[in-house]
Amino acid sequence: MTIKHNQQIQHNHFRKDWQRRVRTHFDQPGRKSRRRNARLTKAVAVAPRPVDKLRPIVRCPSIRYNRRVRAGRGFSLAELKVQNIIPIEAGIPRKLAPTIGISVDPRRANLSQESLVVNVERLKAYQARLILFPRRTGQHKKGDSSKEALGTVKEGTTSGKIHSVMPVINEAREAAISEIKKSDMGEGESAVYRKLRDARSEARLVGVREKRAKAKADEASAAKK
Repeated sequence: MTIKHNQQIQHNHFRKDWQRRVRTHFDQPGRKSRRRNARLTKAVAVAPRPVDKLRPIVRCPSIRYNRRVRAGRGFSLAELKVQNIIPIEAGIPRKLAPTIGISVDPRRANLSQESLVVNVERLKAYQARLILFPRRTGQHKKGDSSKEALGTVKEGTTSGKIHSVMPVINEAREAAISEIKKSDMGEGESAVYRKLRDARSEARLVGVREKRAKAKADEASAAKK
């Protein structure tokens, strides 16, 4: 802090045993190795299941970033009801979805039909790849994969991460944004900005113009008398 004007000289205190309150991170390389080993141990323990869950495609917030998409927290309840992965009349129960590798966010709502369709198609693609093993060997229940499908699964053919098989990809700027020529525009679509400004001006000045026309009509009627 700099000293300005005619102020008292600062008395800095440096004898506070600060070495005892400093936290160091010299164990960072060891922590890195420990985290890596923990990830490998978890992957072996849950195999052949993936270590992560399927997440929806959502738009980033604010006008500045909403052209980008990213992985969301979880699928909405409306998306689970629309997509019928397991043959149940009401769709996927919200408590069953996390057990088959689908993340659920009950607070999320679909504000557009586009996001609903995109995520339902994502669930359908996941359904085509999904293989459900029975909870107990030899006891197949409704919703489990057939014995033929289970027989085709071999070691090393399943993916350990869902986001590597079904990634969230952003479109290139050239493909997402394109300009059209004036000749390609339909009839009445030219000079849209000018039309909007004119409509805004007419709506703003409608009272002034009515008052002016009324005063002019009164003057004309008074002149005739």
